[in-house]
Amino acid sequence: MVAVLGTIGTVLGGWFVSRATSQAAAATARANEAAARAAAEPDATRAGLEVLQASLTQVAKENQETRAELVGLRALLRAYSWTVDRLITRMDRAGITPSPDDVHELVREHLGTGQ
Repeated sequence: MVAVLGTIGTVLGGWFVSRATSQAAAATARANEAAARAAAEPDATRAGLEVLQASLTQVAKENQETRAELVGLRALLRAYSWTVDRLITRMDRAGITPSPDDVHELVREHLGTGQ
């Protein structure tokens, strides 16, 4: 009977040790995964910041190109306006009045609203 109880005690003790070992291994695995994630976060953050910086650089470049284009378009618009003013002045001196169809719809709207 003592031998049977001893065997049962050994089996139960082994089972508890086995269970505790499995739980400890699982806890260690979870801790290792958490440590790996924590270690990878700075790299992920750095990579994200590099992508953001590249995007900002590209947007700044495109913005600079757009501004340069806008400066050119404004100069061209002033040149056209100057030319049209001279032509209208000549027409007026010659007694020629423009017909309504000679003025583009957007120009008429601008002359009416100032916008």
